[in-house]
Amino acid sequence: MKKIFQDIKKLPEFEKDIKKLLKRFRTLEDDLKIFIEKELNLYHKLKVDNKGVFQIPGLQIEEPKIYKAKKFACRSLKGKGSHSGIRVVYAYFEKEDRIKLIEIYYKGDKEDEDRERILKYYKK
Repeated sequence: MKKIFQDIKKLPEFEKDIKKLLKRFRTLEDDLKIFIEKELNLYHKLKVDNKGVFQIPGLQIEEPKIYKAKKFACRSLKGKGSHSGIRVVYAYFEKEDRIKLIEIYYKGDKEDEDRERILKYYKK
């Protein structure tokens, strides 16, 4: 994997999320790498907004900024393309150029991100 960001880490809960989803979506690990290389690189480094990544409103967290990606191509979900229903929630520390993956979920299982998890780690 090309080094685009200084550091990419996963919360322990993210690891559990992905482990659970991998049972149903076998390509998820690779899809995540591609997503970081392409989508997050475009959005944060090249400043290209293809309407796939949104800052989550109403969290009252100044730093880091918390984002949700709605465009995530999962090859296990055939025919869906980037509208797979997989959501990725992450924190972007702009000054340190770091990404912390917070949550990954399938929209068919739950509607929204786990705000309590986000606040547990990033509330001042």
